[in-house]
Amino acid sequence: MFKTSLSFLFAALFAAFSSFAIADQNDDARIKQLALEAILENPEIIAQAITLLRAQDEQRQMENVKSTLDHFRKELENDPNAPVLGNPDGSIVVVEFFDYNCPYCKQVAPDVLELINHDADIKLVYREWPVLGENSVFAARAALAAREQGKYEAMHWALMSLRQANPQTVLAAAADLDLDLKKLQQDMKSEAIDQHISLSMQLANAIGFSGTPSFVFGDQIAPGAIPLVEMQKLVDIERQRRQ
Repeated sequence: MFKTSLSFLFAALFAAFSSFAIADQNDDARIKQLALEAILENPEIIAQAITLLRAQDEQRQMENVKSTLDHFRKELENDPNAPVLGNPDGSIVVVEFFDYNCPYCKQVAPDVLELINHDADIKLVYREWPVLGENSVFAARAALAAREQGKYEAMHWALMSLRQANPQTVLAAAADLDLDLKKLQQDMKSEAIDQHISLSMQLANAIGFSGTPSFVFGDQIAPGAIPLVEMQKLVDIERQRRQ
């Protein structure tokens, strides 16, 4: 009703201006005066117009995001070069972009673990996105390299628990997990790890993420440290969409 009434008001103004312009096309000042009088008589028109334009802008943004997600669906949800936690065959796919030195990523880590531990239908895809400097790059490479020894998940949670991830603390964490450090450091140089990090950068930029953590829940994006209840709500929305 609001949108319709606003459209009628704009149409009426346009009609009034058009008819006047036909009568006297040179009287720009009078047209402006008519517009001002219309606004003064209906001051709510400004707030309504702003609200409508914002809603239209948000709708366009949502459509653009969905188009981007559809375009990169395979890379986001089924990249064999990305670690997967939870149920690898889960119908609900959650993708998290994160950095081991991001305090907000550490803040949401227990909620992410809670989410997959209490919903057996979630496939959690991790995108290592080291945006906070060389220490973060080292940590991401070490975690991805731990896959070669079957210990990515253990390494991931160990690095998330660090106050600061740097070469010394990362390698100490790896040693505590009985990883072969020589092999780990060699595997950290692999092309597959270069490709994973490069693709994470590409996907994050395409979607429009500006920091970590950032999540994708099917057709929805959620940048920032969202609480568990919000994660569960987004999972429920995605589940209903698939029915």
